[in-house]
Amino acid sequence: MSRPYDRRLSRRELLAASCSGAIATILLPGCAPPSTQQGFAALVLDIGGPDDHSFNAGAVKGLTEAQSQLGLPRGATKYVESHNSGDYQTNLTTLASQNFKIIFAVGYAMEGALNQVAPRFPQVKFAIVDDTAPPFPNCEGLVFKEQEGSFLAGYLAGKVSKTKHIGFVGGQRIPLIERFEAGYRAGAETADPKIVVTSTYTGDWNDESKGRSQAEQQFSAGDDIIYQAAGKAGLGVIEAAKARGSGYYAIGVDMNQDNLAPGRVLTSMVKHVDTAVLDTIKRVKDGQFDAGTHVYGLKEGAVGLTAMKYTKQDVPPEVFDQLNQLRSMIISGKLVPPASLSQLKSFHPPHGL
Repeated sequence: MSRPYDRRLSRRELLAASCSGAIATILLPGCAPPSTQQGFAALVLDIGGPDDHSFNAGAVKGLTEAQSQLGLPRGATKYVESHNSGDYQTNLTTLASQNFKIIFAVGYAMEGALNQVAPRFPQVKFAIVDDTAPPFPNCEGLVFKEQEGSFLAGYLAGKVSKTKHIGFVGGQRIPLIERFEAGYRAGAETADPKIVVTSTYTGDWNDESKGRSQAEQQFSAGDDIIYQAAGKAGLGVIEAAKARGSGYYAIGVDMNQDNLAPGRVLTSMVKHVDTAVLDTIKRVKDGQFDAGTHVYGLKEGAVGLTAMKYTKQDVPPEVFDQLNQLRSMIISGKLVPPASLSQLKSFHPPHGL
C-alpha cells in the first residue's frame, strides 16, 4: 500500500484554503473568519413575505434603493422571510450574529422578539417598523401617520361614490389599523356628512379569500368603494372590485397597487416603508443613528395618494384641487385627522373647501 501523497502547502495555498473554509482552524493575515465579515443592512420580514405587494414589499424596495443609492457594496444587504411568529427571534438572532450594522424588524409583531435580541447585541443597531422604539440605546422605532393619507383616501371616496355607501376592510383590530379607519372615516365625513361607512376585519393578514368574501358582502350591501388595510388579505378586496367591474372600486394600501386591477383600484394610500428604511440606512451610514421613535407623515412625504394613472378621468377635476388644499392644511397643522376611533368622535370637518 503506497503512502498518501504528502507535501507542505505553500503560503498562497494556505491562504486560499483558509479563506475558502477548507482549513477552518488556520487564520492568516487578510482573511477574517466568517463571523467578523460584516454586511451593512438586513431585514427580517413578517409572515406575508416579499411578494405581498404591500408592507414587506415596501421594506424590500427600501433595502434595494439603499444598495444602489448609497453605494453599498455587493452582498452588503439581505432579507430573510418569517414563516411563523416563532421565526422572529431566530431570524433576528441569526442576522445579529452575522454582524450587520442595522437590522430591521419589519412589523409591530416582532416587538417581543426584538426586546429579547437587542440587549444581547449592543454593537448592532436595530429598527422596528410600525412600533415605538424599545428602551435600548441601539434601537429605533419607525412609525407612520397613516391617518393623514387615509383622510385623503376617505375624502376622495366620499366625492367619487355614487351610492354614498363606502367600506373598509382591515386586518386585525389593533391601534395601527384603527389609524387607517379613523382617518378614512374622517375624510369621508368631510366630503359628505351623510355618507355611510361600513367596516369589517379579516382577523388574518394573509388569507386573500377572507378579504375577497368580506368585500363581496360589502359590495352586495351597497358599498361601491372599499378601502383595504389588511396586508396580503387585502389583495382579495382588489380581486372583488375587479370581478364587480365598472362602478366599483377598491383603494389599495402601503404600495402603489393601482396596476393590480387597472381602472378598478381608485387610488392607493401609499405608506412609504421604503422611505423610512432608506432614511434609516442612510443615517446609520452617516453616523447619525438616533435611538428613539421616528415619525413619518405627509410632511415627510411618507404617506399619500397615487397619481391615479388609470382612474383620473373618473374623478371630478375640482376634487384634485380640494385634495391639494386638504394636504396643505394637514402639513401646516391646520387640520389634524383623528388617529383613533375615539378621537373621531370629537372630530369636526373643516369648512370652506
